[in-house]
Amino acid sequence: MKLADLIRIGKETVSTLYPEREAGEMVFAYLEEAIGTKKHTHIVEPEYEVIPEKAEAILKDFNRMAAGEPLQYVTGKAWFYGRQFHVTPDVLIPRPETEVLCNTVINRFLANRACKVLDMCTGSGCIAWTIALEMPGAEVAAVDISDGALRVASTQDFAEEISRSGAQSPQFYKADVLEAPKELGQFDIIVSNPPYVMDKEKALMRTNVLDHEPHLALFVADDDPLIFYRAVAQWATKLLKKGGYGIVEINEALGEQTADVFRQAGFANVSVIKDLSERDRFVEFTRIK
Repeated sequence: MKLADLIRIGKETVSTLYPEREAGEMVFAYLEEAIGTKKHTHIVEPEYEVIPEKAEAILKDFNRMAAGEPLQYVTGKAWFYGRQFHVTPDVLIPRPETEVLCNTVINRFLANRACKVLDMCTGSGCIAWTIALEMPGAEVAAVDISDGALRVASTQDFAEEISRSGAQSPQFYKADVLEAPKELGQFDIIVSNPPYVMDKEKALMRTNVLDHEPHLALFVADDDPLIFYRAVAQWATKLLKKGGYGIVEINEALGEQTADVFRQAGFANVSVIKDLSERDRFVEFTRIK
């Protein structure tokens, strides 16, 4: 099948769910991952042929996308902080706003090569791996309750970059953060992107997220939306060194309420940080006693 025909069919198929322009971008992004073509390949090489077996597989994947399965799950890949991560339906797809959390930590502690970092609710491991790779010398531990998520996080393949930079691979552990803190030592930094979407907000979400991404990593009950932040505060009270720093991603509708959790737990320098869209997205805190 000619590439141009494959693109036409892909756009027609995917646009049954997505706006036409977005569908086109998804098709081109998929084809670049699947067969290495670019947006202009079919123009400069109008006779470009895709072998029948590959074309058949691609058409099936277009149907998966039209049924709402996220592009990242179809390709098994997602970009975060300039790196490509492996993703499966066991983990949330990394979001660009979470890069702000990583960037805040990296800019603040890059000179401290001996720091120890704990990532709670690690999911794909995108935060843990990013901090470890951007801060060579840092020791990063990460926890999650999901066996599937831990399999994904622990098998991210950055061996070449680790060998080149001398960075240390994160260590991953199974733990329920809603239970007593796991004995993992003392940390200079604690980070977390826990579940924070309230059940009542489901109606506002796109079906490709609601129907495919893991609810365990997304949702909290409407009557107790800050449960995971109290857990992070409890872990930080026990595991964060005096003078240590913490930062968590939050529900934009609960900025000050989330900050109050850490104030009431005795942390200092608690403040709400906005994301690139000027929405309340993170809370940072320091342990001083």
